[in-house]
Amino acid sequence: MAIPETGSAAPGFTLPGMIVRDGVRTDAEYSLAAEVGRPVVLAFYPGDATPVCTAQLCSYQQELDDFRDLGAVVWGISPQGLDSHEGFARDASLAFPLLSDVGGDVIRAYGVHVPGLGLRRSVFVIGPDGLVRWRHVGLVGLRFPRAEVIRDQIEQLVE
Repeated sequence: MAIPETGSAAPGFTLPGMIVRDGVRTDAEYSLAAEVGRPVVLAFYPGDATPVCTAQLCSYQQELDDFRDLGAVVWGISPQGLDSHEGFARDASLAFPLLSDVGGDVIRAYGVHVPGLGLRRSVFVIGPDGLVRWRHVGLVGLRFPRAEVIRDQIEQLVE
């Protein structure tokens, strides 16, 4: 499928996910429709505990309070299962939900699937209105947008 254009409706989805807070794993279903009214950052990443993915998600963790202060939620999405996500979250001290798209349906809906390779490292900022407001789709898997760039995009939505 094609990558959603800026200004278009974000593809809806519900995925299983987990979060580790105060050492306790909590599993839940995460639905984009349930977040209408606030910005959502979707960070698609290829794999748990890989060097670049760890650097990327840890950089977002460092800015998590700023994202929350703007009313935004951050979700990491990859094709690994919840047990893999738990180990990654614990090792990297991540305190935001990691969602599991084992079947790749959401990865394909956002147009970031790469046959034979998995997915393109990508970030989408979904506005409170459910529209794609900003996107960064990596051509090469080693680059990712800095947290400050994403925060600037969210600030423009909430001004």
